[in-house]
Amino acid sequence: MRRRLIQSTLAVVLIVIAVFGVSLVIVETRTISSTAQERVDLEAVRLASIVDSRLLGTGSVDARFLREQIRDARYAEIRIPGKPVIEVGSRPTGEVIRGKATGEEGETVLVEEPSSSVTREVGRTLLIIGLVALLAVVAAVLLAIRQANRLASPLTDLAETAERLGSGDPRPRHKRYGVPELDRVADVLDSSAERIARMLTAERRLAADASHQLRTPLTALSMRLEEITLTDEPETVKEEATIALSQVERLTDVVDRLLTNSRDPRSGSAVTFELDDVIQQQIAEWRPAYRSEGRAIVSSGKRHLTAVGTPGAVAQVLAALIENSLMHGGGTVALRTRVTGNQVVVEVTDEGAGVPGDLGARIFERAISGRNSTGIGLAVARDLAEADGGRLELLQGRPPVFGLFLSRTPPPKKSSGDPGRTTVR
Repeated sequence: MRRRLIQSTLAVVLIVIAVFGVSLVIVETRTISSTAQERVDLEAVRLASIVDSRLLGTGSVDARFLREQIRDARYAEIRIPGKPVIEVGSRPTGEVIRGKATGEEGETVLVEEPSSSVTREVGRTLLIIGLVALLAVVAAVLLAIRQANRLASPLTDLAETAERLGSGDPRPRHKRYGVPELDRVADVLDSSAERIARMLTAERRLAADASHQLRTPLTALSMRLEEITLTDEPETVKEEATIALSQVERLTDVVDRLLTNSRDPRSGSAVTFELDDVIQQQIAEWRPAYRSEGRAIVSSGKRHLTAVGTPGAVAQVLAALIENSLMHGGGTVALRTRVTGNQVVVEVTDEGAGVPGDLGARIFERAISGRNSTGIGLAVARDLAEADGGRLELLQGRPPVFGLFLSRTPPPKKSSGDPGRTTVR
């Protein structure tokens, strides 16, 4: 592209120089020739007037006197009637420029000048025109190189940007070139890079979330299946199989929820559900894990509360909090339910060391963890809670108290509804 731009610019300049330069040379040559002829004619007239003055004054004209009157290296021939021919200077050979004049006393003056003087002057003019043309060509080439670089370099950069996008590097360059068309292409590439980056981030987040969220249900399901293989009692096998099927359904719900959130985090389908059912289901699911650690998990607070949300999403949030207490906490884990205003709150707490003060404000950020864990669980839990119309907060650092806030619906009328406490070990 650079070569084509330089060649095209140079071709245009050469055509312009050829057209106008040839015309200028012709005009200047004719002008110089005409000027030289006029100069010789004027010299002949001037000598004729001098001869007339001399004849009227002294009556005689000699060569020595006339030699002083002739300018430059010209040849003059004066013919006076009745007198010998007077020649002044050397008669030029070859082509000459000749001027002739007749005086008032009948004398004839002939002046000749070599045409080489015209040739020299024409040569000087051609040299000047040639130098100007050469400067114009050099300037045109430099300008063409500058313009070629100005256009070709941005295209090279844009090609490299497109190649980086194709190779999986979606970083936008935010570089502009001062050319509207090229800047428009750069804008489109940067916008595409940002979209690709968001898509890749979403895909990576989906993979990380799926790995984290599916790990616990699969582990629990594996433990149920192991219990089935270790018992011969039909009733126990049936009970454990029923629980395993429920876990498979929840596992399916987890997958559906992750896919839904990856497409649109706000596309949840909120319903009215019994909060006790979700809490008891989570306690039953986590009972083997806590039993193997020699720890207990309990629930307390108001009973028969109904909330608005997605049961599967609420279960995933509680599972993340319970798993967090199992991994990082200590002692008994308690799930407490209470009512505040028009919201239902599920608090999850344990007897561990709690959340360090420097992590309190960042505990829900991705990759933030007090220990060597992924730092994904709480971030996913908060996203699920917000997508479901609720919110998840750290109410207290030491001992740790996490609160899940959900919209409340009026409970159905019951004959008795005293709060109770259930402990599962």
